[in-house]
Amino acid sequence: MLKVRSWVAAMALAAVFVCGDIVAGGDGAVYEGSNGPGQGRHIVFVTGDEEYRSEESMPQLARILAVRHGFKCTVLFAINKDSGEIDPITVDNIPGLEALATADLMVLFTRFRELPDEQMKHIIDYTNSGRPIVALRTATHAFNYTRNKDSRYAKYSFNAGGDFKGGYGRQVLGETWINHYGQHQKESTRGVIAEGMADCPIVRGCEDIWGPSDVYGITTLHGDCRPVIMGQVLTGMNPTDGPNTAKKPVPVAWTKTYTGESGKASRVFTTTMGHGGDLKSEGFRRLLVNACYWAIGMEDKIPARANVDIVGRYEPYEIGFGGFKKGLKPSDHALKP
Repeated sequence: MLKVRSWVAAMALAAVFVCGDIVAGGDGAVYEGSNGPGQGRHIVFVTGDEEYRSEESMPQLARILAVRHGFKCTVLFAINKDSGEIDPITVDNIPGLEALATADLMVLFTRFRELPDEQMKHIIDYTNSGRPIVALRTATHAFNYTRNKDSRYAKYSFNAGGDFKGGYGRQVLGETWINHYGQHQKESTRGVIAEGMADCPIVRGCEDIWGPSDVYGITTLHGDCRPVIMGQVLTGMNPTDGPNTAKKPVPVAWTKTYTGESGKASRVFTTTMGHGGDLKSEGFRRLLVNACYWAIGMEDKIPARANVDIVGRYEPYEIGFGGFKKGLKPSDHALKP
């Protein structure tokens, strides 16, 4: 009986890896997906942050969405122009953004990027198209064109003024970079469902959200933002730590709409959580998976408890500037039995 169970488990594991296998095209990683509600839908992940290990967490989220839910997922990275390696410190190169032309959803997790116009055009064309966006952590300050103020996309800088005050973060997503409200690396975050949102499909099955992220500060959320998850600052870096009662909960996840040049309104979900360790929280993974379903307009397909089991291994490096895994290329994210 033990041998039979072992054989069945091995076959199941092999099936997972085959379904989620990678197509290495040089620019990014493509997981073709398996059977599931997401079959026929394409999610493109745009990553590139120096600190929070999006280059590791977003491939894992893509694997979950592909293997567990059937979505085709393309993950794009900041790439060193000389070595062709994944390099979050390279702020001006994310090749493969042409994939957004056929995307049903863009997941954005970048920080202070200053992309050349020919690359940035793909992101802004997508943003203006009326298609949905899911954004994490430093996407509130996704772009920074202070060194290239003549760029046609300078208004998307996190600190832009004028008619597009706060840039992409505030105008499209709901807020730009403000500050660390919780103490960075000293106070973690407990996610609590916002008042009146218990029946929202995005929070279905998300009864336990915690992460080592510190809560980001906000001003007043812009536009028609509706808080989904409130962030309670904890006194330490463990889920069992008590709340810092001197700091009232503030939104760490919300929904909104954005109407760009096409005149079509996009569904937008933003969370300021996104530390590489946050993805170890089953509740946070489920929040992100549910948000992707909702953004695409598939909220009626969200199960009571979406399967968000880790696919393969997920052991991200510690956060910090320059602390990313060196020498990796997109093909190194292949799932192998």
